[in-house]
Amino acid sequence: MLRISQIKLALDEPLDALRARVAKKLRVTPATFTEFRIYKESIDARKPHEIWFSYTIDVTLEAAIEQKILSKKPKNVAVTPDLSYHFPTAGKKPLTKRPVVIGFGPAGMFAALLLAQMGYKPLVLERGEAVDARVASIERFWADGKLNPASNVQFGEGGAGTFSDGKLTTRVRDLRSRKVIEEFVAAGAPEDILYKAHPHVGTDLLRGIVKNIRQKIIQLGGSVSFEHQVTDFETTNGKLSALTMADGTRLLTDAAILAIGHSARDTFEALYKRKIAMQAKPFAVGVRIEHPQTVIDRAQYKEFAGHARLGAAEYRLTYKAKNGRGVYTFCMCPGGLVVPSSSEPNRLVTNGMSEHARDAQNANSGLLVQIFPEDFPDNSPLAGVAFQRELEEKAFKMGGGGYKAPAQLVGDFLANRASTEIRTVTPSYALGVTPTNLAELFPDWATEDLRAAIRDFDNKLHGFAMPDAVMTGVESRSSSPIRINRDDETLESLSTAGLYPAGEGAGFAGGIVSAAIDGLKVAEKLIETYASLSEY
Repeated sequence: MLRISQIKLALDEPLDALRARVAKKLRVTPATFTEFRIYKESIDARKPHEIWFSYTIDVTLEAAIEQKILSKKPKNVAVTPDLSYHFPTAGKKPLTKRPVVIGFGPAGMFAALLLAQMGYKPLVLERGEAVDARVASIERFWADGKLNPASNVQFGEGGAGTFSDGKLTTRVRDLRSRKVIEEFVAAGAPEDILYKAHPHVGTDLLRGIVKNIRQKIIQLGGSVSFEHQVTDFETTNGKLSALTMADGTRLLTDAAILAIGHSARDTFEALYKRKIAMQAKPFAVGVRIEHPQTVIDRAQYKEFAGHARLGAAEYRLTYKAKNGRGVYTFCMCPGGLVVPSSSEPNRLVTNGMSEHARDAQNANSGLLVQIFPEDFPDNSPLAGVAFQRELEEKAFKMGGGGYKAPAQLVGDFLANRASTEIRTVTPSYALGVTPTNLAELFPDWATEDLRAAIRDFDNKLHGFAMPDAVMTGVESRSSSPIRINRDDETLESLSTAGLYPAGEGAGFAGGIVSAAIDGLKVAEKLIETYASLSEY
């Protein structure tokens, strides 16, 4: 198979034109191809007044024809690398009990899937509800402000990623990412995520996809138990020996993958009491910033804004503040919504999500400033959790209760004056917003860094500092404030053999795909150590 890159189509050229374009490049006829598939598609908008689609194409021809083409060393043509996933080799150490996966977000889901595919019959324990019941709990919260602390945007089948844009981009260079995307497609995701430069699924489609992955795990011999929260971890001679459930049930186990997500604060506390090795790590906090999607489209695509093939434009922006902190946009949701995302009573959290069509009126993104462990008054591993909680409690009070969110117009924020009204940009936050001064929410240095970043971003993306754009607080759950330390080789907890910290909650990932990759990595290590249950 040959890989041909830098094949371009104009904005209005159909995809069907690709075959002829590639055939011309290779000096063959389209009929010569026995296999033809798009490997990657990206938008090239670098030149003013021009937009192109750039493609990388994989084709198969007769071996002799491929060799003849390669012998001429044509530019941007090479042999397609092997990107297939290679399953690990099972170890020999016997398991006395089924391996447990704690948490059913992306890390836990893909860890369980690989274990099931390899015959290990995993037992998944998820504190939240199955996705259909979870959706009902979340929709009730968004309608009347009645929070279910056990099942919400943070907890439940699919994890926090289920209620997001479903972005499947990652900066992690790992061949496992291909397996993750292929499993999503097999579970019902659109096939174009296999080649889009910035693939996304949308929360509406993710709900069905996570159910299909769960069913596959069950069909392969695994089991998934919802509303089963692990509250304690027992060890014997430095090795995990048992788990305790919220209802008092005790479960014996040799090995457990800890994929609890970044909001499982009570579990962090239980691990800390058991002296499981962990440390505070950097994270980021800020707001959701919301603009009309048309403003972002015009800034990115100029006169081509609104073209059907381009869809809703997105952005990713970074800034280095004078004090050395990074400020950046995060989890940008084109045509999306700012959503109530609390998981604890009387603490307010926001997040963003989009459905697959990305056709809502506004674009939103996290606008975050870095937080470091040295910012905390003590060196406790849980100091970052305390910092988050303080912000969330303050945001709840500033919103006026009932999970209304504090909000401020960008123009007022830059001018250091409280907002008293909402103007031309209608906030999408379902439970309503309270105009206020967000400078009262953050430390002074964070406020100044955010202001400087907004001005800088406006130079890069015209309209970012739009005076009527809305900032809604607080975005506090972008990543875990702790790292559960693990051995670089075995990926087991440094303090507890048999416990495998994984994913965002353990501090080793930052998004759906990177968390899924990390889940695969720890499952591989477990598999390489233990024999599967099917072998004895």
